[in-house]
Amino acid sequence: MFLLSGCLNNDFMERYPLGNPTAETAFVSYDNFKAYAWGLYETFPALGYGSENATDDISYNQTRETSETGWIRGIVTVPDKKENTSWEYYSFIRRVNLMLDHIDGSQMTEAEKAHWRSVGYFFRSYRYFSLLCDYGGVPWIDHVLSDSETDLIQGPRASRDDIAKHILEDLQYAEQNINVNGDGENSITKAVVQTFMSRFCLFEGTWRKYHGLNDADKYLTECVRVSKELINKYPELYTGTDGQPAAGYGELWTSPSLANVPGVILYREYKTDFLTSMFNFRERNDQAVYQLSQDMADMYLTKNGLPITNAQNTQYKGASKDIYDIFTDRDPRMYHTVTPPYSVIQGGTDKPAENPNCSWGYDTRDPKYRKFIDIMGADVTVANPGKAGQMKRLPISNWNAGNLIKKMPNLRGDNGPCSTASGYYLWKNYNGWELSNNNSAMCDSDKPIFKVEEAILNYAEAACELGQFDQAAADISINRLRKRAGVADMEVAKIDASFDPNRDKGNNPHWSGEMPDYEVEPLLWEIRRERIVELMGEGFGFYDVRRWAKAPYFINRQEKGMWWSMDDPLYTANTNGILNTKTGLKDETLREGYIYVQPSPKVEGKGWIDKYYLYCVPTEQLLLNKNLTQNPGWPTVNE
Repeated sequence: MFLLSGCLNNDFMERYPLGNPTAETAFVSYDNFKAYAWGLYETFPALGYGSENATDDISYNQTRETSETGWIRGIVTVPDKKENTSWEYYSFIRRVNLMLDHIDGSQMTEAEKAHWRSVGYFFRSYRYFSLLCDYGGVPWIDHVLSDSETDLIQGPRASRDDIAKHILEDLQYAEQNINVNGDGENSITKAVVQTFMSRFCLFEGTWRKYHGLNDADKYLTECVRVSKELINKYPELYTGTDGQPAAGYGELWTSPSLANVPGVILYREYKTDFLTSMFNFRERNDQAVYQLSQDMADMYLTKNGLPITNAQNTQYKGASKDIYDIFTDRDPRMYHTVTPPYSVIQGGTDKPAENPNCSWGYDTRDPKYRKFIDIMGADVTVANPGKAGQMKRLPISNWNAGNLIKKMPNLRGDNGPCSTASGYYLWKNYNGWELSNNNSAMCDSDKPIFKVEEAILNYAEAACELGQFDQAAADISINRLRKRAGVADMEVAKIDASFDPNRDKGNNPHWSGEMPDYEVEPLLWEIRRERIVELMGEGFGFYDVRRWAKAPYFINRQEKGMWWSMDDPLYTANTNGILNTKTGLKDETLREGYIYVQPSPKVEGKGWIDKYYLYCVPTEQLLLNKNLTQNPGWPTVNE
């Protein structure tokens, strides 16, 4: 299903079969609608980190003086065209409306009509939610207007209240009327609709609360309801196949098949024998240069469930500044997300590979060099690439050339494969189990789209916002995730103002925005921490920051890398230098300290601007539709 839809051209799905050239004959039977709807699945995202690099938690491995995202530097401009913006989704919405417009005139039963209306409402809501997130109120179009692109959007913007109301009502209809099991394996089901409802309602409820709008509780309450139903419906989480801590968490991104995996509700499937590799493989991501900041790394708890800054935490050994100590006894999701430190020798015989150029052996100079390889079971062999539940392999930069990454952190200043300037290379999506020998850097691991873990987190946050989060709520939500990760349970009664001295207290000294900064209460902070850690690298970060109105904490701050000694005998590749935390600049006189990643203050004193919470409407659309207005703070076509 997903394979086919990924190969189809958008225009093709708006045309009718040559033998049945009219809408009246194209939309008749259940199977007609089913065939048409398969093409709508292509709207789901493929592999990638989304807009995560728009915060200071994830960045590109580059010196950020000129290359960091414009959202951080304060240099975002109004796009001329709709291309590469969310405004493009109106074309997709038109495709959905084309199907919806012909349901009543079909020969289906009333139950079948209700099912396909539900499927259509789901897809339309999915992309109207994208528009709502980015622009707020937008034109609402619920039927096909004309074939002309310029006639597609001629009405004024509906209010945010109206758009949110339409989305909620359509999803509630779909929840009640869709075939519970959809149209077969890995299709839109009642659970898929409910998971998306959970996502939408949490976003809208918290946006309204922190942006001063009404009806926040209405959406938060609905989020709690539908999320709890999903929690009960999916009582198990995938725990992996090798018994290692958080193995199931990591294997959700490296397994060749997610079919029947506990908690996976919808996924994008990749096959090795369907059409050509152009359409069904995805890259290993070993050429990617994404990295976490030190601030983000500090968010991970130790296994005892305490923040590393908690005064009672005797488990954290990172005060030594040794990179192995920093990773030791931390939440295992940390090293499933960031490459842990290691050192091996290339060409050894301890772990021979199918390709001799990539064989490797343990570096015996210090036992710690193999510590995390042994914990994770990382290997470089591809003797059995179809093995279910496989873990990571040691990263390589080029299979044919045999460029094994012999040590991590791989501090390089040239943005090379698997390199990092901060020391924390993001490899959550990394899978080196290559299936071809033509240097194509491709694999067939499936990608989750909706999973119960997200609903669990949505429930916890919405319940906390409503004042309903107690120990019982923690046990059915946060602590389910903690148990799989091998981290001690959250004990609600112990979370007080001193639990994490470094939590966001709304006191960023560099903040100058118009929207007031606010202090995050200790319990809510821990729930947000769990969300950030569990979903890191899955594309939620920038949306969360915007709905929380938390640019002061997550964007307008100095980014720094891990603690580093320029005299380390093993790792000498740090070309970025050391940060002077007082000046915010690189200091050539320092031999150790946090790695310098970007200047402070931001380039030319620029940073986040409050108008960025809503995106700018493309200029072309303002010219085509005189009824449209620009979002506050952005220039209009006359300015």
